[in-house]
Amino acid sequence: MFPDLITLVLALLIIFSGALIQSLIGFGLAVVASPLLYLVEPELVPVPVILMGFSIALLTLLRERSALEFAGLQYALLGRIPGGILGASLLLMAPQSILGLAIAVIVALAVMLSLMKISAPINRLTLFIAGTVSGVFGTIAAIGGPPMAILLAGKDPNKFRAALSAFFIFSSLIALSILAFAGLVTVAQLQWSVILLPAVFCGYWVAGRLLGRVDKQKTRVATLVLCSISALVLATKSLVVLLAS
Repeated sequence: MFPDLITLVLALLIIFSGALIQSLIGFGLAVVASPLLYLVEPELVPVPVILMGFSIALLTLLRERSALEFAGLQYALLGRIPGGILGASLLLMAPQSILGLAIAVIVALAVMLSLMKISAPINRLTLFIAGTVSGVFGTIAAIGGPPMAILLAGKDPNKFRAALSAFFIFSSLIALSILAFAGLVTVAQLQWSVILLPAVFCGYWVAGRLLGRVDKQKTRVATLVLCSISALVLATKSLVVLLAS
């Protein structure tokens, strides 16, 4: 399997942009990449995006490892299991146009959650709930970050990135295990992941040169605008396909 040149270039640019944004603000690869990649090639969501998210999270955690506080994250990871099973069940049952619409809705929800100033105590229950919602979102669309990002938003930026990265690493493994058990991981998806991996390293490397030089709030706002537009386009395309069928 080798993709056509236009699809390959677009996919590499999307993953590079997502990796760059996540390296700068702590999350964003999947929120940016999933709707755009689904428009380019549906097979790229969710497995290759999950693997790219795992890779950038591992790189980020290695950089921020001194700031890691893992206490309590095990409850969020426990929530990923029932959430992941529910997400995989929906993937098995839904046709492609419905999945496209579901991804667009998840992106829209992720954007709205990111804009809301929700203040919740960080305890076993809230971590489990955030992990469960993350499991559903993450298994369907590889977008597991926003629920946890909102809960951990009050942390120091370095601790925030480290905690989210640790969560992404283990939650990605949980999601991939559930998807593999459900028969939703293909050889083509793994091949795509290998092809796209260099874009992750490039995005991470460029972000390392930009840390401290860019306005993270403006980057966050621009990211949410881009995600909103891509979600709208994907929703429109999916609805047109549904109405035509």
